[in-house]
Amino acid sequence: MSKTVALKIKRQDSADSPPRWEEFDVPWEEHLNVHAALMAVQRNPVTKSGQKVAPVVWDANCLEEVCGSCTMNINGRVRQACSAMVDSLEQPVEIRPMTKYPLIRDLAVDRTRIFNDFKRVHAWIDIDGTHALGPGPKYSPELAQTRYELSQCMACGCCMEACPNYGPQSSFIGAAPISQARLFNLHPSGAMHCDERLEALMDDGGVGGCGNAQNCVQVCPKEIPLTTSLAEEMRETQKHALALLFKR
Repeated sequence: MSKTVALKIKRQDSADSPPRWEEFDVPWEEHLNVHAALMAVQRNPVTKSGQKVAPVVWDANCLEEVCGSCTMNINGRVRQACSAMVDSLEQPVEIRPMTKYPLIRDLAVDRTRIFNDFKRVHAWIDIDGTHALGPGPKYSPELAQTRYELSQCMACGCCMEACPNYGPQSSFIGAAPISQARLFNLHPSGAMHCDERLEALMDDGGVGGCGNAQNCVQVCPKEIPLTTSLAEEMRETQKHALALLFKR
């Protein structure tokens, strides 16, 4: 008999529908990842018991752990389906959607909140690129390395999914937007809006909502130093608050 992989998938037709579990056996292949296993289910959506069902729904895009679209809970850990190799996972591979964002269907969730929070902290640099501006400002290799580490964030939501302080019950924006605020405040041109970012982090749901669980840094697929960013921005917001106090 050919080797198979056992999948156990939590499914839901809509946000208001009752959840259910469905189990599938898919053919094993060398270097099989969870995304490819889900594709096998999509090609032949027949459960282990022989029932034909609708294909499983999930998000995917780059398949290179760059876009963050295929983030889901796999065997109890939030991660990307494209980089979760089946041979390294205990079977049956249990697959659930993320829990901190509104469910769309099956494994697909609405991550709009992440991108709105990126907007809230002004996570971009206001430079008009429609004409030549000359060489950009120089900064040290050490700062370049720090900014490179922070720039790898793909808004996947892993850090927020693992955070006990983040969710529909809380206004806390989570580690990723806070770290992005630090990224752009460290840029010589981005520093023009440093005060705006810090004041956003001082508002309700800002950096003060962190409970220091440190789950975020444990699950970040890019190993971004999120706890360092949280500590740095906590310090910077306190300094900014004191500066505002003495201006009065």
